[in-house]
Amino acid sequence: MTASLVLGWDRTLLELKMYAREKEAVFFSFLFPIVMLTLFSVIFGSTITGDATNHADHINAARLFLPGMISAGVLLTSFQTMAMSVATERDDGTLKRLRSTPMPPAAYFLGKVGLVAISSLAQMVLLLLVARLAFGVELPTAASAWLTFLEVFVLGVFGGVVLGIAYSSVASARSVTAVVVGPMLVLQFISGVYFQFSQIPSWLQQVASLFPLKWIAQGMRSVFYPDSWQTLEMAGRWEAGRTALVLVAWAVLGLVLCLRTFRWFKRGTT
Repeated sequence: MTASLVLGWDRTLLELKMYAREKEAVFFSFLFPIVMLTLFSVIFGSTITGDATNHADHINAARLFLPGMISAGVLLTSFQTMAMSVATERDDGTLKRLRSTPMPPAAYFLGKVGLVAISSLAQMVLLLLVARLAFGVELPTAASAWLTFLEVFVLGVFGGVVLGIAYSSVASARSVTAVVVGPMLVLQFISGVYFQFSQIPSWLQQVASLFPLKWIAQGMRSVFYPDSWQTLEMAGRWEAGRTALVLVAWAVLGLVLCLRTFRWFKRGTT
């Protein structure tokens, strides 16, 4: 067990080095939410749109978009990173070579988890720093808010990792970009990342509710928005309990699918 942990840490460092060298992956999974938060905050400034103008608790654009950008970042650094990297490594023979070495399989997965954990935490910290220092967003002061944040963040990252590994089995290295990025982009548009969720058509809200990104975003909104804004949610409240249950269900489903579908070799090889 100790040997696996040591090898897992070594693998994490290697994964981080390889990740840093992939400029496209770094931009579209790690930096993209930070860039988008900055752009939206500069473009919209203190503008409040839609039903939010009816509330006494006004917020600026940075605070409006922060929960969505954190939520998108969670799945970009976990689900998208895992799906694309595992599919590529399976097709180019990396997984086959690793499987033939003395390295325990657990070390490979610990390295992937370490990569996602470190990159997700770094991205989240940068998003909070940009929002607070550059745009004056008031961060929560209540311990309960940060506990909710931690719960949603951890469940979102864990679910994203196992779902990403499972999803990698449906794509090849050649098709993985389209197969992963396309659905992720659609989910971001309908889950309240780029638009205020209450302004999205109700039938699209129902579709978004089938997937974890909407619930991660809703959980993050409960942390960073004034309590009066919960009336803009589908149920008229934050639904903290349901959010946790949905994210746990997705994490369990992702783990089951991951264990049942993961392959070290691409189809047609042994």
